[in-house]
Amino acid sequence: MGRLIEAAPGDRPARIAIVGAQGSGKTTLARAAAHAFGAAQISIDDVYLTRAEREAMARDVHPLFVMRGPPGTHDLGMLSDIMDQLAAAGPDDTTWLPDFDKRGDDRLPRDRWRPYRGRPSAILIDAWCLGALAEDAAALDRPINALEQGRDPDGDWRRAVNQFVAGPYRAFADSLDAILFLQAPSFDVVLDWRCQQEADLLGVDPADLPAEERARLADFIQYFERVTRRMLAGGVTADVTVKLDRNRVPGPIVG
Repeated sequence: MGRLIEAAPGDRPARIAIVGAQGSGKTTLARAAAHAFGAAQISIDDVYLTRAEREAMARDVHPLFVMRGPPGTHDLGMLSDIMDQLAAAGPDDTTWLPDFDKRGDDRLPRDRWRPYRGRPSAILIDAWCLGALAEDAAALDRPINALEQGRDPDGDWRRAVNQFVAGPYRAFADSLDAILFLQAPSFDVVLDWRCQQEADLLGVDPADLPAEERARLADFIQYFERVTRRMLAGGVTADVTVKLDRNRVPGPIVG
């Protein structure tokens, strides 16, 4: 991480994304690196569109857009503005970083955002889908899971998501100095990783996570499955790739 930070232009903080499947350790790595290198850490989870904005997308584009997370449900313009504020900050300036209430499913009001004081050495963004490459149109014809089969049978939602990947998300990724990809061994580990995260939040052993909660998470990760599988199959632009085993132990590093 230090090498990526040092390689950025000298007139502004480095802009680096840490990407990968749910539960791969993106936020943990970003926070640790921010502490070690005097950087600012922002999670793309904290710049979701508001509940009202996603409900409008659900009416105007497709009902599945009410669910936060997939490309199209983030406020990339706000994220860009905050990065610009951090880059222009003086040593005594305060930049307010957004926060999102996942239980309430809405962005917290501005007076509850996190303060960042000064100008960081880098801006580290943990964001699962940045750097993903769009799929060919033909690849979108066939549903890949029960969610797409039952709630997107005509493919309108996945085509809209693919357009966001190809458009604003590609443009945002291209504006970054570097992308570090935490590569899961396969999509099969994502449910276990996501369940471990939830168990940690609940303060229980993963084996004691209620069956209904595991079933809910199994449904939830289907929203992310297509883009995640695309990235794991090589459909991602990354300057550094860290291969993880199923226990999230880092292996070979490429780049």
